[in-house]
Amino acid sequence: MTNDNPTIKYALYCRKSTEDSGRQILSLDSQEKEMTALAHNLGLNIVKVFRESKSAKKPDNRPQFSELISLIKRGKIDGIICWKIDRLSRNPIDSAIIQWLLQQNDLKIIQTMDRQYLPSDNALLFNVESGMANQYILDLSKNVKRGLRAKLEQGQWPNLAPIGYLNKDSQIIVDMDREKYIKKIFELYATGKYSVKDIAELLFKEGFRSRGNKNITKARFIKYYPCLSIAE
Repeated sequence: MTNDNPTIKYALYCRKSTEDSGRQILSLDSQEKEMTALAHNLGLNIVKVFRESKSAKKPDNRPQFSELISLIKRGKIDGIICWKIDRLSRNPIDSAIIQWLLQQNDLKIIQTMDRQYLPSDNALLFNVESGMANQYILDLSKNVKRGLRAKLEQGQWPNLAPIGYLNKDSQIIVDMDREKYIKKIFELYATGKYSVKDIAELLFKEGFRSRGNKNITKARFIKYYPCLSIAE
């Protein structure tokens, strides 16, 4: 493959999210490195690099992608370089936007690691590949829910244990380092003299911290222990 039109202004779009197993095939750094090397070998002119750590399963969720689309519509960008087509979109709305820009020749080319997408291509191929990316997300959601149900049926705790407990061997155990703070939360709350915010501030002064050694806010207290929100 060679660059048939050296005047095309390319944007390099790198994206990763936490939905995919293994935290995506490649990290942002690896994607950028691989695709920059490909662009150099093909003589492609990259004028802007986008890096995004967002899921693409829903539209209007990616500010970098939105900026990219805006630049294409304004004629500032007319080519995209990305690792795979599913880096651009995993939902039918964003896929339709990309396909329309291609059909209107506003977007002249999408260059991935293994192929090109051009305005003259059969739209069916793009639809099939975009549909496969969207179906992956649908299947992933079903598989995750099925896995969670299976763990619950086996008596296992499927998620990260709430603050005050620890995950161990698919079970949850009491976090002995934080046990005294958890007891005090409910003891103080039961008096009716303290709000959740008051308790959060008081325990922070006494040394209560999150797993990341940060302050545990009122919102996180209620997230971990919803019963605290009843009287709030």
